[in-house]
Amino acid sequence: MSNAIVMRTTGGPEVLVWEEFDPGRPGPGEVRIDQQAVGLNFIDVYHRTGLYPLPELPAVPGMEGAGMVTEVGEGIEDLVPGDRVAYAGLPVGAYAESRCIPADRLVKVPDTVTFEEAAAMMLQGMTARYLLKGCFHVGPTTTILLHAAAGGVGLIMCQWAAHLGATIIGTVGSREKAELARQYGCTHTILYNDEDFVSAVGELTGGNGVDVVYDSVGQATFAKSLQCLRPMGMMVTFGQSSGPIEALDLGVLAAHGSLFLTRPSLMHYTARREDLVVHAEDLFEAVTGKVVSVRIGGRFKLAEAAEAHRQLEARKTSGSLILLV
Repeated sequence: MSNAIVMRTTGGPEVLVWEEFDPGRPGPGEVRIDQQAVGLNFIDVYHRTGLYPLPELPAVPGMEGAGMVTEVGEGIEDLVPGDRVAYAGLPVGAYAESRCIPADRLVKVPDTVTFEEAAAMMLQGMTARYLLKGCFHVGPTTTILLHAAAGGVGLIMCQWAAHLGATIIGTVGSREKAELARQYGCTHTILYNDEDFVSAVGELTGGNGVDVVYDSVGQATFAKSLQCLRPMGMMVTFGQSSGPIEALDLGVLAAHGSLFLTRPSLMHYTARREDLVVHAEDLFEAVTGKVVSVRIGGRFKLAEAAEAHRQLEARKTSGSLILLV
């Protein structure tokens, strides 16, 4: 019998309980994988607290992992036991030593990418891909404002956007994180605890504003971020680590210069198999081509998932966090 983190109710990190778990045999269209590493993402916190309700409880949380195929179900032709695979997205169930998962949600991992790297980059890396190439096509003339620039998604985006030639203004919470963001390609950093980022952006852009804002913080940054955009700029809100955004009067978008606003989700951008493959292949190419280096900011045993959640919520981490099986 294998083990997994099971949550029977929503709440604090203490609801994440390590217990025996039988993943069963793979059904038609499914495979069973023995996982080597699991990615930890803020959406896991949203599921744990109930902000984003899971379909049912009890449940095994987690949306990202990497491991080895051990058994294939009926109808599977392109995967065999021994294949190295990774995934990011629904269905949940990543916080387990072994799990069954639909085969069409898996991608093969190149031999040059480790299981730890794959688990650390799939969700955050494919998120960076759709943000930079889907929501807004970032290029050499683009100036972006990136909140949480030293986080898991942030460090990947700094490198990738720099490779695309963009000017990157990143907000961070400490001088140490500012230095880290700059090492990973961030052009300018703003210490949001020490200075008003709206004024700082105005000075850095000569009063013109940025082309696009990427905001995973939510409540604490959303309203001011709108003030940082140029006319007809794009506001991309893809998370809410500080809390949900309050109800918005759409007239605000006109008042700030006919702004565009989107609230994207990786699950929609990779819902079709062909789109998932494109996102994954772009990401693997960026990593193997040394465009993107995945920084693993913390490693925890899978059984220690509750402590990993505590550190993530306390903003004590940078880069990607993984749970080792």
